[in-house]
Amino acid sequence: MTTILLIYTGGTIGMIKDYNTGSLRPFNFDKLIKNIPELNQLDCDIDTCSFESPIDSSNINSEHWIQIASIVEDAYENYDGFVVLHGSDTMSYSASALSFLLENLGKPVIFTGSQLPIGDLRTDAKENLITSIQIASLKQNNKPVIQEVCLYFEYKLYRGNRTTKLSAENFEAFWSLNYPALGESGVHLKVFSENLYQTKKNKKLIVHKVMDSNVAILKLFPGFNALLLESFLNTPNLKAVIIETYGAGNAPTEDWLIENLKIAIKKGIHVINVTQCSGGSVTMGQYETSKHLQGLQMISGKDITTEAAITKLMYMLGVNISPKLFKTVFETSLRGEIS
Repeated sequence: MTTILLIYTGGTIGMIKDYNTGSLRPFNFDKLIKNIPELNQLDCDIDTCSFESPIDSSNINSEHWIQIASIVEDAYENYDGFVVLHGSDTMSYSASALSFLLENLGKPVIFTGSQLPIGDLRTDAKENLITSIQIASLKQNNKPVIQEVCLYFEYKLYRGNRTTKLSAENFEAFWSLNYPALGESGVHLKVFSENLYQTKKNKKLIVHKVMDSNVAILKLFPGFNALLLESFLNTPNLKAVIIETYGAGNAPTEDWLIENLKIAIKKGIHVINVTQCSGGSVTMGQYETSKHLQGLQMISGKDITTEAAITKLMYMLGVNISPKLFKTVFETSLRGEIS
């Protein structure tokens, strides 16, 4: 029988309504089967573990990502799959981070959550939880069907490092605009095998446990000026910065922008060009307003999401990628995060 480890970090999905008081309280995951009897219909054994102090996902940081990765590492040989329950606000960041921390992953790690608590009358929590466990337990020829970090929400399974949260109100909160869904839940549970990440066979899992948070994101806007840019780039200990540009990687052609970026790059700060559009790709040189950035040898984020870009930077700095190779490695797909 397939064995699944359910990891609860916090978030709305972990709350249940106390009907005597009307307030929300943490759900006791030790009584998971009792509270969600539908899980008995799944052909798998489910164990649970929880953060000692469950957190709101707005408080998530790189230490928590390493904690989740360590839980997976310690339990890796004893379970066929993992489901991580997480608040939706930063779930795309966490799923992206785990994809980089878990190198040579050969089993499913499925992130899920909900917009409404598990005890709410109209909750989306039960379906998200039940289907995530079912997906994590899928096997073919005695091997896991899914061998990557994914995010499941509202009937869709996505590659985790391709997702972005686009709605704070709709049940369909997440989208993967630059990569197709990996699966879909309807009358039948469909997995689109042609979209799955192909892991290298017979490679042992490597769990990375260092991330460098000396990174930042700067979003361009009309009226952005030299003083703001200078102040930003002179942040102490800054090692890498994502510039969220317009459209296909475009930016103002002002001299002060070019000069400040030149100085930053000369100082050894890695500067990455990522589009602020939810979908699409950076193509430097396509327009006149991006040729000057191409000339600076800025790193192209291509069609990476901001969530994946920032966590990839933290990972790459943590494993001490050589400055000479940094641009090449970042522009290369490591876990399917770039087309």
